[in-house]
Amino acid sequence: MDDDDLVARVAAGDDAALRELFGRHAPWLAARLRSVLPAADVEDVLQETFLAAWRGAAGYRPQGACGGWLWGIARRQAALLLRRRGSAEQAATSLTADLAAGRAVGQPDASDPAETALTRADLEDAVAALGPAGSPEREVWRLMYEQDRPVAEVAELLGVPPGTVKSRAHRARRLLRAALRVAEGDAP
Repeated sequence: MDDDDLVARVAAGDDAALRELFGRHAPWLAARLRSVLPAADVEDVLQETFLAAWRGAAGYRPQGACGGWLWGIARRQAALLLRRRGSAEQAATSLTADLAAGRAVGQPDASDPAETALTRADLEDAVAALGPAGSPEREVWRLMYEQDRPVAEVAELLGVPPGTVKSRAHRARRLLRAALRVAEGDAP
């Protein structure tokens, strides 16, 4: 049984399907969360992630990878945990920066300062590929990924339907992937 079928069974209230989904995805989610959160918080975030997946399974659309859907939930749960501990904007900005840099939350960046500057420049160039400040894709990127706002809230803020927000977010991710591939020297 594939992940999409499991999520459909979770939506129907199947506890065994949730356990199976957890068994498949919890190990890699935990490993990824350990790279950005203190170890003591990983289990709490995992629990909240699968609780949110249980609650939101009926809204799942099998258009992408289930793992990406679960990682998005885990990332939001991690940001919520950090927000409860500090200011909302600081936590969201810090988590986004730490995730982008691939370092643990609150840990100093021990890499070469020149490499850090190049990484930041690559990220800035990639975000610039979304268009000028205020452009539709860049605004969706800013609100959803820098400020970690949900689709419904972004739609309300921008005065567009949620489907439009999702389309713009998809386009933004596609543009960023292409820009980052070019920055790494790969073919677009």
